[in-house]
Amino acid sequence: MLIVKDLSIERLDKKIFENINLSLSPGNITILKGKNGSGKTTLLKAIINLLEPSFGSIYWKGKLLKKNLYDFYNHVTYIGDTTSSLRKLTIKDNINIWKKFFISNINDTQIETALKTLKLDNYLNKKVGTLSFGETKKLEFLRLIMENKKVWILDEPLSNLDEESIELMKQTFEDHCSKEGSIIFSSHQNPGIYVTEEINL
Repeated sequence: MLIVKDLSIERLDKKIFENINLSLSPGNITILKGKNGSGKTTLLKAIINLLEPSFGSIYWKGKLLKKNLYDFYNHVTYIGDTTSSLRKLTIKDNINIWKKFFISNINDTQIETALKTLKLDNYLNKKVGTLSFGETKKLEFLRLIMENKKVWILDEPLSNLDEESIELMKQTFEDHCSKEGSIIFSSHQNPGIYVTEEINL
């Protein structure tokens, strides 16, 4: 379980947010809601230990996160608001790199199925830099599936997606949680996804 307790962040004497509390158990989804610039990305980066909070604590499996980082990172996938794929390489090249880097146990048939579901199967030999923003987002979702981690931490995963792609992501979220996975994601809009906890920033 991931627990955030009384978390606050200040920058240049300005409060970004204060006294944030949340808990994430297997099968649960937490949404961080707020306008652009409200601190959603900052909070996510603090949760994954990329930013130091001004006050408060984060716990993973009952231990302070900083004392349990190795186990935490073994169970967590983070996707930010910028692509992690290599833009000068093709989708196929990126998939091959991810397979080796993450030592993925997802087989080729499962990857092919995911590509078809995401409607990326006809773009395997296209360079990532030539994809639309929505297509690049969907490629990031493929990385989620390939990494096969239990906890997903996602920054604005539904932005710039069409309705069909959003419905696909809803199904992906539900499937993940049905397998004891859990999700924290940010959104500046109402995504129409059932969540177990909502944090407003």
